[in-house]
Amino acid sequence: MSQEINQKLDWKANPDLAALPTITADDHRYGMRHFAVGVTIITSKDGDRRAGLTATAVCSVTADPPRLVVFVNKNVQACDIVMSSGALCVNVLAGEQEEVAKVFAGMIKEVHGDARFEHGQWGTLVTGAPALENTLASFDCRVIKVFDESTHQAFLCEILATRERNDGEALIYLNGAFRRLPQ
Repeated sequence: MSQEINQKLDWKANPDLAALPTITADDHRYGMRHFAVGVTIITSKDGDRRAGLTATAVCSVTADPPRLVVFVNKNVQACDIVMSSGALCVNVLAGEQEEVAKVFAGMIKEVHGDARFEHGQWGTLVTGAPALENTLASFDCRVIKVFDESTHQAFLCEILATRERNDGEALIYLNGAFRRLPQ
């Protein structure tokens, strides 16, 4: 079976720019602290195993077809479960869901693994990946491509089901803290 590569193989980087050094990882992190982003919980389920993590590295790719890209650190259990199941759910958190965001971010040290799902109310949509109730939106997705990006896997996903609500504040992350953004 051949794999289709949709990378622009004939494109060449500017050689003058390619020779320049990049900034440090710390400089990158400090700069990104000023980039306000929506907070999500990425979840997946494979058989009896389920896992999730709080993430901000989610981006819409196209509306037609409906696609997202989700970046997940290779060193977390959720990455392995997404890889084996081929499915994930992106849960876009509302302002009142900060506590569950902290649980899935590992900020509540005594809560690990499957016990994280004891926080919040959970159901499913189409794929079987856990979908958090009362989010601003949930996107239930199948993974169609995986890109190996340094410390992370980039999952290109097609959206199979969505659920949303039209009220509530958004939960964002800015300058090292969760914040609520009113409608």
